Amino acid sequence: MTRQNQRIDFTNTNAYFSPPWLFVCVLAAGICWTGGCRTLLGKKGAVTPESASPGDPVSQADRVADDKINSPIAQVSAESPLTSAPTLTAQPDSPSLNDQVTETTKQVLNMVTGREQEDSIRAKELYGEADILFRSASSQAEGERFDGFLEAAELFEGAAEAAPRTALEQDALFMQAESLFFAEDYRSATEIYQTLQKRFPRNRHIDRVAARLFSISDYWINRGVSENDSWMNFSFTDDKRPIYDMDGHAIRVLDQIRFDDPTGRLADDATMRAASEYLRQQKYAEADEFLTDLRETFPDSEHLFLAHMLGIQCKLELYAGPAYSGLVLEDAEKLVQQTRDRFPEKMQDQNNSESVAKAAAEIAYHRAGRYAFRAKYRERQEKYGAARVYYNLLLQEFPNTPQAETARVRLAAIEKYPDVPKQRLSWLQKVFPDQKRTTPLETTQPSTDQPETKLR
Repeated sequence: MTRQNQRIDFTNTNAYFSPPWLFVCVLAAGICWTGGCRTLLGKKGAVTPESASPGDPVSQADRVADDKINSPIAQVSAESPLTSAPTLTAQPDSPSLNDQVTETTKQVLNMVTGREQEDSIRAKELYGEADILFRSASSQAEGERFDGFLEAAELFEGAAEAAPRTALEQDALFMQAESLFFAEDYRSATEIYQTLQKRFPRNRHIDRVAARLFSISDYWINRGVSENDSWMNFSFTDDKRPIYDMDGHAIRVLDQIRFDDPTGRLADDATMRAASEYLRQQKYAEADEFLTDLRETFPDSEHLFLAHMLGIQCKLELYAGPAYSGLVLEDAEKLVQQTRDRFPEKMQDQNNSESVAKAAAEIAYHRAGRYAFRAKYRERQEKYGAARVYYNLLLQEFPNTPQAETARVRLAAIEKYPDVPKQRLSWLQKVFPDQKRTTPLETTQPSTDQPETKLR
């Protein structure tokens, strides 16, 4: 083949659209369309913000990204400068019909209910306006301060509605609750704080939220004590308190603090505060549950010694008498021993040692009373052998109790009585036996010296 035959005839149009050339043209057009030409330039040929002219769209895009990073709202809410998360798959140019219907329905519902439409730019504007109102209200007089905080709360609420499921919503909810808190609308503030904890369980305001909720519940408890509050006490006009059952709401808030952040700094404080309130209400079973949880869950708590002392008191109050279970007395006795072993320095205090000794003596008195009760019951049945067993146990384990002297007197009185009562009308038992005797089950195995019988 000659050299002239090897050259391409450019006058022939079919040469431009042969399959190899067509593939190369399409690939080059696709790369240029998607902005890949910048990538092919390499590091030396890449366009940078420094080398780009002020009117270059690349430099403008970079400056917009820098503005987002340096934005105060982006810094406060930890908002990412990216408008959408990066993905490895191609995204459709237009949303699907289902997405369009969902978005339209959401917009209609927001319009009917008076909520803000989802708009990130509008959310940032509302947040900025609310922040200005919040700061100005903090410096106003007491009479004008509440109105400023309430206006800021409304704007923060709108910002949260306009940016759902974002970090901005998290901050807007927190600031809305803070505004209501400083406006002394504790009932609404508690609801918003709990909404924040529910939507963002591990939010970055969790410690501040726990502190606010603890102070609100403590205020409700103290107010209930001062006003002698009951569940019949209703109030529809006072925003500082719940509509009814102020003590119950306070304890539920404290329990929610423990649930939201079990390892938080105020979890043990909330547990102890709820237990002490149940003790004041003489609800010893609920108080014992909270105290037991504190002793088992927070071994390093500063309230640990108090939880042991109050736990002993609760268990003694829960004891219902010798006719009922004595497990609570056994738990109280173990708790007394744990208190003495774990807190030797506290036991050097005379008041603490006397309180524990008094509790131990009361436990011994109740346990001795249980032996005396059982022995007396066996005496009434004329089962003197069993009665003597219980009296002897009483003397062996609790010789210094008041029941011990009674046991000695009764042992001397029933000394000559038979262990079991004499059976009356014994001939009737032979005629009408109580139980039908059954022959024991025997395992029949074939003998080795006899041939096995075959079943026919």
